[in-house]
Amino acid sequence: MTEETEEGPPPLAGIRVLELGNFIAAPFATRIFADFGAEVVKIERPGTGDELRGWRRSRGDTSMMFRTIARNKHSVTVDLHTEQGRTIALDLARHCDVVVENFRPGTLERWGLGPEELTAANPDIVLVRISGYGQTGPYKDRAGFGGVAEAFGGLRQVTGHADREPVRPAAPIGDTFAGLYGTIGALMMLLAKARGHEHQGPRVADVALYESVFMAMESLIPDYDAYGVVRERTAGNLPGVVPSGVYPTSDGRSVVIAGNSSGVFGRLMTAIGRADLGDDPELTNGDARDAREPELNGAISAWTSQRTGTEAVELLSAAGVPAGPVHDARAIAEDEHYRARDMLRPLKIAVDSEPEEVRFPGIVPRLPGTPGELRWAGPELGTHTEDVLGGLLGYTAEQLGELRNRKVI
Repeated sequence: MTEETEEGPPPLAGIRVLELGNFIAAPFATRIFADFGAEVVKIERPGTGDELRGWRRSRGDTSMMFRTIARNKHSVTVDLHTEQGRTIALDLARHCDVVVENFRPGTLERWGLGPEELTAANPDIVLVRISGYGQTGPYKDRAGFGGVAEAFGGLRQVTGHADREPVRPAAPIGDTFAGLYGTIGALMMLLAKARGHEHQGPRVADVALYESVFMAMESLIPDYDAYGVVRERTAGNLPGVVPSGVYPTSDGRSVVIAGNSSGVFGRLMTAIGRADLGDDPELTNGDARDAREPELNGAISAWTSQRTGTEAVELLSAAGVPAGPVHDARAIAEDEHYRARDMLRPLKIAVDSEPEEVRFPGIVPRLPGTPGELRWAGPELGTHTEDVLGGLLGYTAEQLGELRNRKVI
């Protein structure tokens, strides 16, 4: 089921992944596998499927969110609550290299699909388990979603303005970070297995949503232990990283400018006509710049306010200063760099039963010579059930019909 490109087979061709997850975290992990040539079999509940199908949907039966995260995957409907569904899952595991799940700890064990059962079915299987608080610890049985993990991991407390309530990042940071760690964990175990490293017991990667967020919080705890500093909200700017932030432009838009390294700071001040600040010996030190943040931000804002966003970015970029526009969806869709990097991939999909061309995010990372590929958007519910169960497991038409009648698939 895996296609080859003219440049060569994708790097994960020949790997088969069984996805038992839903929502975002586990599906994000398996999407990375699918983008780079692995065959991903996504198990969904008969009748309803992954709840993500109905999220943020205004037209049609399937959301663009699901179409994006479930792309390149094969949708197979199986009721894992049934004994026959359990048998099907174990049969599939025998033919897979990796299983990825994001249920609450203990769920797979109740279904008879825990690490011991999966490893008994396939001694070489790699299992990625993504949950709110991990498979161990006093909170392991708590329900955990990405937003809660972002709060528990320390991100929410430092996001927003100091005089207002904490705010949630407008993207599923906790889920996507956990998905990345899940993919990395699976690939590490596959690599260790390929190199003949011995492993005692089931090969399991235990990924907690909150830990994935916490790992992005850099020196949050070291700063607390060493200096007694408890970081609070700083309106989106990182403490001590000055000057760096969002600045207004004359056309009502904004640009982000990062002039916080000593070399860049001098170039930035020269570019905005304030070489006096760039040459100030006191400001060669990051702590000193932090102490004079209002003055520096005022100077930068005065300059950007007299120029359009495009002008400001072009002038600063020419001066070697990191700067960029604050893009919305329309700006991204029109940006030439996104197009040049092939980051907007068009696909024909059915919306309200009519085919329409919709652009989806491209493939990351870029691997010249053995690239990933966007082959299809997230499929309709159960599209591949007969192909996978019949072609991979050898189920006959009569067996499939019986399973359908019993609502197992």
